[in-house]
Order: sequence, then C-alpha cells, then structure tokens
Amino acid sequence: MQRICTVSDLRRLPSFGTKICHGMLAIALTAAALHSPQAAGAAGLVTACTRLDLCYCVNSDYRDAINDNVTRVRKLLADARTQGKSIGYLSIPLSPAGGGSFTLNSRISAQVAQDVIARFGARSMFLLNPGTQAGDRMGGASGADFMYMWTQILEGPTGLGEDFDFFYFAGPTDFGKYFHLTGQGDLEALDAWFDTNAASDGDLKKSIDQNGAAGTKIAFRNYYGLRASVAYSYGSHDEWNIARLINARRRGATDYGIANQLAIFFDGQPQSPGAYEIPTAPGDAGRCVK
Repeated sequence: MQRICTVSDLRRLPSFGTKICHGMLAIALTAAALHSPQAAGAAGLVTACTRLDLCYCVNSDYRDAINDNVTRVRKLLADARTQGKSIGYLSIPLSPAGGGSFTLNSRISAQVAQDVIARFGARSMFLLNPGTQAGDRMGGASGADFMYMWTQILEGPTGLGEDFDFFYFAGPTDFGKYFHLTGQGDLEALDAWFDTNAASDGDLKKSIDQNGAAGTKIAFRNYYGLRASVAYSYGSHDEWNIARLINARRRGATDYGIANQLAIFFDGQPQSPGAYEIPTAPGDAGRCVK
C-alpha cells in the first residue's frame, strides 16, 4: 500500500517524513522539483510515494482515476500471462518537448510497438504501450500524475516488477524507421518530410502549431534527427530508474537473483549489466516543495 504524504506532512521533515515517506536522494529530488510545473502548496497537490520509494507531486483529483487504471492494466497483464505470453513495456517519448509533435510521437509509438511485437511474435508476447493504455480519465493530468500511475503498474504488487519480463526503451533508430532515414542526409530528409507533411496533415499541423516556437522546421528537424529518443524524455528517465530499481531488488531476492532480472533493451539492442545498473537523472520524480 502506497503512503500518501501531504504538504503539511513534509513540513515536519525530518522527524516525521524521513521515517514514513522515503524517496530518492535529496539532491536528485530537488533538481526534479525545480523543473516541475507544479507549485508546492497548490490546491490538490500531494506527494505520493510508491513501493520503490519513488515520489511524485500529484494532483489528488486524479487519485481515483489512477487507482482504477492501475487495477485495469494489472488485469490486462494477468490475462496475457494466463495465455503464456511474455510481458514487455514500451518506454517512448510522447510529449512535444524539445521540438517534437504529440500527434506524430503517438503515431511513431504505435509503429514502434508493432515493430517490437513483430520481432518477438504476437502469439508469444504482449507489449504494454503507455500511449494506448493511459485510461480515459486522465485529461489534463501532469507528467507526475502519469508517472505515479505507471510506477505502480511497473513495480507490481510487491515492488519486484513481477508482471513484466522486459522493458523496451525506444531510441533514434526506432524513430528513424518511421521517416525511412538511411544514415545519409538524414536532416535533409527530415526537412523534406516536414515540407511535404506539416501543411497537408491537419492533425499534425495543429500539433506543430500548438508547440509554438518549438514547432518550427528547424526545431522539428533537430528533434527527430538528433534527439528523438528516451534519452531526452522526463518520463523515460523515470522509467529507466524504475527498471534499474526493480533489477536491484531482484538481484537480492531469493526467488529471483541475477539470472531472473528484467531484460532491458535500448534502441533495439539488449543492454549490458553495467548499462542497466547505472541510474539516470530523474524526470518527473520529486516531492512537492514550497
């Protein structure tokens, strides 16, 4: 059961909070909080911590929606498991931050999911794509709200990620396939793709226009040609740390151990032990602060 800490609780740190509301390193949490759009003390904001001791500044108005979706997705995973399927999680940026397009990222997410399923076989695996399984009551929710939900799903009932077998982190090669990039003149190809599609595709044009200055062709080209990857995503940074924490717990668990860690893929390639044992900077993780 997750401990919910209110802002008033946190004012009593360290005598109260450090005993009950564990979290990540204080420096890391402070850094995450500084980039968060949520202001501490705002109505409805509380610090919610999970079994992995990851904390997020969430809007309590979404608590029921989050709880219901956690229950729904866990059943979805259980049903896939009873069919003898291996279970994976796709980590891929959806936000337009940095020059991307939410509409386009959603389409790419669906394509990458299809590619991963084709690689392993639809009869043998189920891939959880957060872009399609976020629930229908999270409109207006923040990245922290979503990550609090996904963290609970990923860590599982005991914090050992028992519902999953592998994580797939999307990288530049995954994105490049969507644009048919060949490794020759990729930025020029993206310029041409933008010119051909940005004006004629109504949904894409609206998504780009809503992105303000970041919706220019240069920003678009630089994002999809240079930075389209989990390496530049707040949520994916948290998901990498979730996978790392789960594997650290599995290594020390009698029923799991080193041989039964989650498999970790990045950009289509399995990761070395050194890679998935190293933490990355937090994204949306962080307590509410004043």
